[in-house]
Amino acid sequence: MTNPRDILNELKWRGDRSLNDAEIWYVHRGAPNDTKIISGEEVLKIGISFMHTTSAMIPYHRIFKIVYKEKIVFKR
Repeated sequence: MTNPRDILNELKWRGDRSLNDAEIWYVHRGAPNDTKIISGEEVLKIGISFMHTTSAMIPYHRIFKIVYKEKIVFKR
């Protein structure tokens, strides 16, 4: 898996993993260092082009790192 959508889907649907244990790092213009980090608990829907969260719709091309239980599982 080389894209964030596939990784997020695996964390959500694979029985031995949980999306709640993930941190998602993405480009958020205006935030300190243009970076924002959210918990997987905030993800409401993994759409085709966007990830829907409790506060925003985030396009996958803005995600640059996913950390699962302190291990980097995706890095651009």
